Amino acid sequence: MSETGPMVSAKQQDLFLCHSCHKVQRNNRTSIQHCLRCGDVLHFRNRDSLTRTWALCITSAIFLVFANVYPIMTVIYLGKGNPDTIISGVILLAKHGMFPIAAVVFIASVAVPLLKLASLFWLLCLVHFKWKMDAKQCTKMYRMVTFVGRWSMLDLFVIAMLVTLVDLGGIATITGGPAATYFSTVVVLTMFAAHTFDPRLIWDLQVNDNEDENKK
Repeated sequence: MSETGPMVSAKQQDLFLCHSCHKVQRNNRTSIQHCLRCGDVLHFRNRDSLTRTWALCITSAIFLVFANVYPIMTVIYLGKGNPDTIISGVILLAKHGMFPIAAVVFIASVAVPLLKLASLFWLLCLVHFKWKMDAKQCTKMYRMVTFVGRWSMLDLFVIAMLVTLVDLGGIATITGGPAATYFSTVVVLTMFAAHTFDPRLIWDLQVNDNEDENKK
């Protein structure tokens, strides 16, 4: 029970929300219903939301391992240099006094992808195993994941800028590595995963829990 009465979802009231133009309309009980405004096909929830999100997240986790194992850049200074992974690259940038760049690369390449994937896996487990959690807090977590996603390519832009700007011939050069491609794939896949996950599934659990409590 909420402060204004029992929690009732739009789905329980037979109402559709168009994913394209956001027009709310009533179900006319046909096999396939189209939006009255834009003509898009209507459905109560994203189709195969959990299956697609699970697949994208697992694939992202695999590619994230490759992104951290393979070298992401090679810094050659005075003719000497070795390929560096993300972590070793952060350490090398810090040793050369590039602390702001090192911090950006660490946050965008290590902290953000791990937290983003962990949050998505948590939300998937929440819905899949029907754990009892605060729906509002879970929704805020999902919104944070979608917000952070738009900044996930920041470190790749930093590396691209370094490759372009740090080109002093025989003194110092920076080249990108294969891990940049793997990391780009992780960014794209996690963005798709956040898009395919339907946060309304979290509230469906809340509604079902309230119905079970009312029956007791």
